[in-house]
Amino acid sequence: MPVNPAGETVDTGIPASAAADMTMAERFDWHQSFMRRHPVSRRNFLAGSAATAATLGVGNAAFAGRAYAKDAPLAAAGRHVSFGADAATQLRFSAQLSRNPGADKVFLDHGPTPALGATDVAEVRNLISHVPVADGTALLNAEQFYAHVSVNRLLPRIPHFYRWRTSDGFTSDIRSAATALPPGRLGRFTFTMMGDQGVDETPSKPAGLVPGDYDDLYYKADNDPSVKHAANIVNQIASRSPVFHVLAGDIAYADPSGSGKPLTFVQKGDAPNGFDKYNPFVWDGYFAAIEKSASRAPWLFATGNHDMEALYSPHGYGGHAARLEQPHNGPKGCPSVYSFTYGNVAVLSLDANDVSYEITANTGYSGGAQNSWTEGTLARYRADPHIDFIVCFFHHCAYSTTESHASDGGVRDAWTTLFDKYQVDVVLQGHNHVFERTDPIRAGRPTRAALDGSTVRPATDGTVYYTVGGGGRPRYTFQDGEKDSYRGNVVGDNGVPNSYVWTPDGEKKTESVEWSRVRFRNYSFIALEVVPGIPGIIDSEMHVSAVDEYGREFDRVTYKRPVPLGSS
Repeated sequence: MPVNPAGETVDTGIPASAAADMTMAERFDWHQSFMRRHPVSRRNFLAGSAATAATLGVGNAAFAGRAYAKDAPLAAAGRHVSFGADAATQLRFSAQLSRNPGADKVFLDHGPTPALGATDVAEVRNLISHVPVADGTALLNAEQFYAHVSVNRLLPRIPHFYRWRTSDGFTSDIRSAATALPPGRLGRFTFTMMGDQGVDETPSKPAGLVPGDYDDLYYKADNDPSVKHAANIVNQIASRSPVFHVLAGDIAYADPSGSGKPLTFVQKGDAPNGFDKYNPFVWDGYFAAIEKSASRAPWLFATGNHDMEALYSPHGYGGHAARLEQPHNGPKGCPSVYSFTYGNVAVLSLDANDVSYEITANTGYSGGAQNSWTEGTLARYRADPHIDFIVCFFHHCAYSTTESHASDGGVRDAWTTLFDKYQVDVVLQGHNHVFERTDPIRAGRPTRAALDGSTVRPATDGTVYYTVGGGGRPRYTFQDGEKDSYRGNVVGDNGVPNSYVWTPDGEKKTESVEWSRVRFRNYSFIALEVVPGIPGIIDSEMHVSAVDEYGREFDRVTYKRPVPLGSS
């Protein structure tokens, strides 16, 4: 089994025969060596020399018609918000810039009312990408700029208003985002989740791309290519005004590997087209696509196999560090591993790339630090009298039955014992482009049937695992003969005799499972509504609804935990 299975990690221009058995660290080293042999001068880079396959710029539609030049107006778009490590008092504001700001300044005006009142100068992060193409001498060059401002010492659950502004005259509209409730049972709230999103629009850069090259619209025969499923999901999420949203990896798909397109960028002097290789401009369109929700509610991300971009160190995550600002309280060297609390819910983002048996380009990169951190963090939250529910989200699935990826034994071996020990309530996964929900599981086995509309008590019943990979990418199928089963379409026998789990040697081990309760092979997300209880009187509840891209609920489970006397 190769370290990088074909189509499952980002193709950044390394010859396929070499890349197949390289770790992310080794692939980054290859790129560094390549650039030493094929240096690009700053002058040629800016001018777009004959040695380059494309010039600099941004592909965000919000910047259409703006020249990418140092004297062009400087604008900000693709706004997105995150929490800091203390979600109750810290917000992180980010946006993409239309060009190199040079000496121009970028500001965030912000305050507790639309009158604003405070101003901070943004930190600008410059992300340079050189992607080898064609015969190994041409390059796709990209230079992107992202502005970030951290705002601290805010009051909990209070809207904070903001706008982006530049020194040469650009001013955005005013929007607001809110910090979290502090730990405790202070009010009800709803958050949302999905994974495997991608974009509905192929970027305009580099020239010569056509619809279908980098977007979600290369569908199988049973799908309508005119329907923009990712946009439908974002619209549904935005309409619910969640207090935050989590995405379980495979975010923008800046390399749509596996779509069957030729692995070539240019043909000896021709304009590029049909490109199936890493294109950083896809991220521009991604931020524009999620801005409707992400500029008003914090979006938090885990990393999937299609998020390991070998151009950027460390471990393929350096690009995310430039584009995103997420909580920094996880183990050192694991940028997508972190936790935060919102009211009586604790949330952990984990990096399944570190433990996967299926795709091993980053397996073991943390040296065990992530697993140690995960156990310590789970223990702390379960002992906290203010926290009722613990939610973990990550990419590869501990429990799923799709034909494409099914279950990853590495995730099971690393974390499911911890989830049992610390009574994790729900686990949210992506990777498989479907919806699937398990019955509650303890020690690898279902403890009881949890039908649509049922109530689960995780302290005694076990953990329920959700696969929510229908955020926009072309959907998968379940195992041969396995039927969908959801509200209004429930099958009599939910057993799956022919699923499989990935083993440490990268092989598929057949397994017969009885835990697959709900299966829905279409585009969807989940909404988690939390209703705090009263100590000794009323249980705390978390209602998890599965919703399709048109807003139709097709599954709902209620999770309950008693609130001990003396807690708040």
